[in-house]
Amino acid sequence: MKSGSVAIIGRPNVGKSTLLNTLLQEKIAIVSDKPQTTRTRILGVMHRPDAQIALLDTPGLHEPRYRLNRRMVKTALDTMKDADLLYVMVEATSQPGPGDRLVVEHVRKAIELGGGPAFLLINKVDLVKKSRVLPLIESYCTMLDWTEVVPISAKTGLNLDRLLELTVKLLHEGEALFGEDVVTDQSMRTLAAEIIREQILHRTREELPYSVAVEIDQFIEEGKLARIAASVLVERESQKGIIVGKHGARLKEVATCARLGMEKLFGMKVFLEVWVRVRVAWRQNEQILTKLGY
Repeated sequence: MKSGSVAIIGRPNVGKSTLLNTLLQEKIAIVSDKPQTTRTRILGVMHRPDAQIALLDTPGLHEPRYRLNRRMVKTALDTMKDADLLYVMVEATSQPGPGDRLVVEHVRKAIELGGGPAFLLINKVDLVKKSRVLPLIESYCTMLDWTEVVPISAKTGLNLDRLLELTVKLLHEGEALFGEDVVTDQSMRTLAAEIIREQILHRTREELPYSVAVEIDQFIEEGKLARIAASVLVERESQKGIIVGKHGARLKEVATCARLGMEKLFGMKVFLEVWVRVRVAWRQNEQILTKLGY
């Protein structure tokens, strides 16, 4: 059989996590309309009769302002170096901008340093007329000599069969890298934290999502019951008030929806407690960032 690793690369909010979840037909990466939702490398393993593909979702490449963001960008760049193939995602709904050009430049450097081949994935083609896609492809082809160019829709699954067919052709013959029961390397603790953060992202606007992190203080399994205690970290007292909401309504809604999401994913009952704590400038605190796993 064939096996290998594929890094999913792109600027923030182009659909990388959606692509991972759709290919796996299972949700292991949180998704929102906020840029920089993904903060770490997320492994998803595809098991096919002819191949095993290790898909690596990465944080969006951008110009970092905080230590957290520098760690995110470094994670993406390090993942690129180790992958056998790069999926470089852009959007069909917009012309190449500074963020896309930054991504292409990083890909060019990775290839020059011996990195794997690169597929250009034009995402969200279901949202535009076909006549707009060809000029877009031509624009990106002036920037880099892509191994393949594949128009797709990560959300609907359009053309993903073709993408996988081309991917398997490029992978090397070899033994499987993971056991048949391995789908991700995300622990239940990590998944629980991300589910809570996703619910917060869905309910907040402006700068607040970037200032929020979730730490699991306790995770105890008792048969078919998981007892979970979590802290939502924010940087200012005013942000705490936004998440808690009037009479605690927003925090209660976040906790309820997160609990239901965990029960569906984990296949067990969940008892969840969530607090909001202020940690001033946590995005610049190396000790906190390391503790959070970023």
